[in-house]
Amino acid sequence: MTKDFLQIVDFTRDELIDTLQLARDMKSGKFTQKPMAGMTVACIFHKASLRTRISFEAGIYELGGYSLYITEKEIELGKRESIHDAAKVLSRYVGMIMIRTFSHSDVEQLAKHADVPVVNGLTDLTHPCQILGDILTVWEHLGKFENLKIAYLGDGNNVTNSWLNLSARFKLDLAIGTSPDTLPDAGILHRAQKAGVSKIGVFYDPKEAVSGADVVYTDVWASMGQKHQADEKAAKLRAFQVNDDLLKLAKPNVKVMHCLPAERGREITDEVMDGPHSIVFDQAENRLHIQKAIMTQLLRNKAKT
Repeated sequence: MTKDFLQIVDFTRDELIDTLQLARDMKSGKFTQKPMAGMTVACIFHKASLRTRISFEAGIYELGGYSLYITEKEIELGKRESIHDAAKVLSRYVGMIMIRTFSHSDVEQLAKHADVPVVNGLTDLTHPCQILGDILTVWEHLGKFENLKIAYLGDGNNVTNSWLNLSARFKLDLAIGTSPDTLPDAGILHRAQKAGVSKIGVFYDPKEAVSGADVVYTDVWASMGQKHQADEKAAKLRAFQVNDDLLKLAKPNVKVMHCLPAERGREITDEVMDGPHSIVFDQAENRLHIQKAIMTQLLRNKAKT
C-alpha cells in the first residue's frame, strides 16, 4: 500500500475510485471529519502558483491542519543540504509534505527518505492532482469517468503524461493531438499502452484527434521553465488551437477543459474558454476537493500500515 502520491499509478484502481467518491462526499458536505487535526503540512514551492498553493492551503485548513509555505530560498533542497537530510528533518516536524517543483527525481528522493507521506503538487514530468481533479469534473458533468473519448491537444507535457497514467487505470479512448517534436514522455506512453486498459493514440492531425470526442482538453504550449521555447512551440502547435471550428468535429455536448493558467488566443480562444462547452473553472474548483481526498486517503493508508 503506497505511502506517497507522486503519480496517479501510485494508487490502485480501487483506491482511485474511493478517492474520487471521497472528493464528491467532501464537496457535497457529507464528509465533515477533520483527519488533519493537530497536523502541520510542509508545502514546498519552487514554482509560482495560484491554484496549487491556494487549494492546498485551504484544503489543509478545512481538514483541520496547518500549512507551512516554504520557498526554494529557505531550504535550497539538495543544495544547502542533501535531500536525504532535509527529508529526515522535515519528518520530525510535520505530518505530511507537499512539493511543487521542477525535477521529478528530486520528489522521488524526498519521498524515499521521508517518514511521512509526500504529495506531488507538480513536477516537470507529472501533474497527478490536476488530472484526478479533472476526471472528477468529467464525472460530475458526463455522469461517468470511463468509456469516454478524451482528446488532448498541445504540448506533450506533465499534464499529457498524467492523462496517460490515468489511462492505465481507467478505460478511456485517449487521443493525443500534438506535433512530432512535442510528444509526451516515451516511457510513460509505453507503460500506458502496455497496460492494455485504454485505447491510446497519438495524432499529428488535430481534426482526427478531436473527431467524436466527449472532452477536448488543452494546456499552455510552453510550461513554466520553458517560456524561452514559447515561440518555437507555438510554431509547431498553432494548428492544435482549440477554437469553434475544431469543436464542431467533437460531440455536440463536448466539454472543454484547460488546467490553467491559459494563454488566451494561443492554445484556446476566448470564445471557447468562456463558451457554453467550457468547464474550465469547475476544474479549478475541484483541485480543492480532490486534494483533500488524496491527503485523507494517504492518512488512511498510513493508519493501516
